[in-house]
Amino acid sequence: MTGTARDSRDNRGEWQPRIITSPAIFDWPPRPLAALKWLFGYPGYLLPWIGFLMLIPLVTWFFLTPDLATMKTFEFDWIATVFFRNVGLLVLVAGGFHFRFYIQKAQGTRYKYNENWPGKHRRFLFGHQTRDNIFWSIVSGCTVWTAYEVVSYWLFANGHIGYLNWEQHPVYFVLLYLAINPLRTIHFYLTHRLLHWQPLYRAAHYLHHKNVNIGPWSGLSMHPVEHLIYFTGVLFHWVLLAHPLHAIFHLQHAGLMAPYGHTGFENLVIKGDRKLPGSSDYFHYLHHRYFECNYGAIDVPLDKWFGTFHDGSAKAHEAMQKIRQQVHG
Repeated sequence: MTGTARDSRDNRGEWQPRIITSPAIFDWPPRPLAALKWLFGYPGYLLPWIGFLMLIPLVTWFFLTPDLATMKTFEFDWIATVFFRNVGLLVLVAGGFHFRFYIQKAQGTRYKYNENWPGKHRRFLFGHQTRDNIFWSIVSGCTVWTAYEVVSYWLFANGHIGYLNWEQHPVYFVLLYLAINPLRTIHFYLTHRLLHWQPLYRAAHYLHHKNVNIGPWSGLSMHPVEHLIYFTGVLFHWVLLAHPLHAIFHLQHAGLMAPYGHTGFENLVIKGDRKLPGSSDYFHYLHHRYFECNYGAIDVPLDKWFGTFHDGSAKAHEAMQKIRQQVHG
């Protein structure tokens, strides 16, 4: 994430890592060198996290997915394989972050946005935030994720949607693969604004927003109705000429970036002062903190363009408090 360094806690004990700014690629007048640094530098747009995420679907498609020819009919065996593979991926990512940050507590509250720890509360299922989050993430989240993936495979296998051959169209294949992250950001912004429409918020999205002090399992902890909306980004690949790999990446981006964006920690400390930067999403944390802001992601600054941007500054906090008072009285 881009921004101006700050690295301090406010008087409420909240970690304030930076004042958030838009990526240099959107600057006007253009700054080509700064844009290239943001795209290919470290840390930047691709490295370390998006680039790593792009590799997971490749491994999934070539080694962990049944042959497409077997998917012309809905059979329990291959559907179960896809479901348990998705559960395994989510456990590795969300469970891995959770183990490091919240069970081992390997770095204490260093770089943690909220210095308190999630735990027991009666507003959560089973009276405990983590158990509640795991339940909704796996029972509802992985089920809906798998359903969209299974239908996508079935459509490709039966020729009901176009099948992109990478050997015939390698440039388009790669460009579409690279476009999935911004497509996901645009889709997330639009559907997220929809979910804050009061009838939908009260019916479904409220469940996700029980998580103010977020953790990795909070990311995909949603009501089934919200999961049905959240994963609809894969429909792009039912309309565009695409390959099953694009559908896998789109769904895994939605499923696995959710825990990454909700770790609740700015950085993952490796040893001493060595750390992996941007191990969470301060931009999205502010949405959980204030609700009526930062509906998308900073990679495509739609919030800035549509007036819902919170940059983490005291000035933005004061403005948000005034807006909330006007809206809620």
